[in-house]
Amino acid sequence: MNVNQWLFFFLGVQLLHFFGTWKLYQKAGRKSWEAAIPIYNSIVLMKIINRPTWWTVLLFIPIINLIMFPVVWVETLRSFGKKSSNDTLLGIVTFGLYIYYINYTQEVVYHAERSTTATTKVGDTVSSLLFAVIVATFVHTYFIQPFTIPTASLEKSLLIGDFLFVSKMNYGARVPMTTVAAPMVHDTLPLIHSKSYLKLPQLPYFRFPGFEKIKNNDIVVFNWPGDTVVKFFDKTGPRVDKPIDKKSNYVKRCLGIPGDSLKIIDGIVYINGKKLILPERAKPQFSYVVVYDKKTPIDIEGLLFDLKINAADAPGAMNQNNDSLYFPAVTAESAEKLKHITGFTSVERFVNKKPDLSVFPHSKPWNIDNYGPIYIPKEGKTVPLDLISLPLYKRIISEYEGNKLELKGNEIFINNKKATSYTFKQNYYWMMGDNRHRSEDSRYWGYVPENHIVGKPIFIWMSWNSEGKGIMNKIRWERLFTTVSGEGQPKSYFKVFLFLLVAYFVGEHFWKKRKNN
Repeated sequence: MNVNQWLFFFLGVQLLHFFGTWKLYQKAGRKSWEAAIPIYNSIVLMKIINRPTWWTVLLFIPIINLIMFPVVWVETLRSFGKKSSNDTLLGIVTFGLYIYYINYTQEVVYHAERSTTATTKVGDTVSSLLFAVIVATFVHTYFIQPFTIPTASLEKSLLIGDFLFVSKMNYGARVPMTTVAAPMVHDTLPLIHSKSYLKLPQLPYFRFPGFEKIKNNDIVVFNWPGDTVVKFFDKTGPRVDKPIDKKSNYVKRCLGIPGDSLKIIDGIVYINGKKLILPERAKPQFSYVVVYDKKTPIDIEGLLFDLKINAADAPGAMNQNNDSLYFPAVTAESAEKLKHITGFTSVERFVNKKPDLSVFPHSKPWNIDNYGPIYIPKEGKTVPLDLISLPLYKRIISEYEGNKLELKGNEIFINNKKATSYTFKQNYYWMMGDNRHRSEDSRYWGYVPENHIVGKPIFIWMSWNSEGKGIMNKIRWERLFTTVSGEGQPKSYFKVFLFLLVAYFVGEHFWKKRKNN
């Protein structure tokens, strides 16, 4: 929905409110016209139902307002003596339209001094739960969101089973574009496994200012631009067109930022002509081919364990072919250790030389190891547009920036006008996994638009190894309470957390004891 459509929708809601409540406003000692003035009518209504004025703000915060509207409907009914279970149920299931019936057909009495304190334990519990859900939804939507690492694309830096806290504030919190959705879930409702949102109405993209910009090498959570899957790992099933903020969440390392030129030569990334230097914590992995002497017995499983290579990350190593082994996910450090193993006569990093049309833009003689050069679009930057460059920017022009794109013979038309250049409306980023040969990333589906950015992973609060035997071995204790970014190797602050937790409870105990005395 564009701005004009939202304006008409907003005015429609205000008219709906006015015609459904103006008599009730009068009975509460207010003027009927006060029910017709946008925003002011909400402030007056809060006074009528004896609730704080700041509740008005909650009515205009996407997702949270879905919780607040039923609360206000019920509170309005109770302020006019309609407080039975049937009244409450009718107010909710009719989406507040039951108030119309009360407004025009019932002689109700306004209870100005109505107590807003719950009189039953059930009512008190429901009120507490609603308050908790509202606070949690607000924090989840605009401040910090929990996230789980589902794939091995950033293996060694972030592991499968890492549970993260993702900050929405670092790059600026994005206001939800999908306005009708279940709170604190993504695209699917748990247990019943059905869609958790309605596509319409949609808010225009808006992001609050952040306190930092995305930099080269930052690990970023974003909505997968190419997402059409119903289930995250099932890419052969039915397809679905999702709103931007309901597309699957991905986490990758940002290698190219707006305005950069990126090129990959034999698997090494170059930015603006210079080799990209990864931070110390990054552990890029490549495929290696090892030639060995068949006469030398080799304990493959023991070797994988010693090098800290998961068997799932080295299927080729488990199947000896002639006199060579294939390791698809090995760090440079592990590769050096391979070179010193008795019986290994050659350890070479595998580099793909063959053109692969499955990589973006699906029209160049590139592959995942030899790619580009490619320009990372920057907001306001104008680029020449012709039949050679069009495949790179086609999706940006038509899908991400909402233009009508047509090709008539050898001529390009944008919004029915012949075009020889294009100016970008937003920034774009290039995301890749550290596990270079086992990562579905920008090399396959291209640029990540700025309006798809979710946030920055800042903290690992839990790490679960599903392959570990026994509860103590399933938890990766050394990863608990470690920061995602920063200089040097990760350091666990779990002991500090335990100390502070114990100190809190001990302090609270002595405080209560002193208070009682």
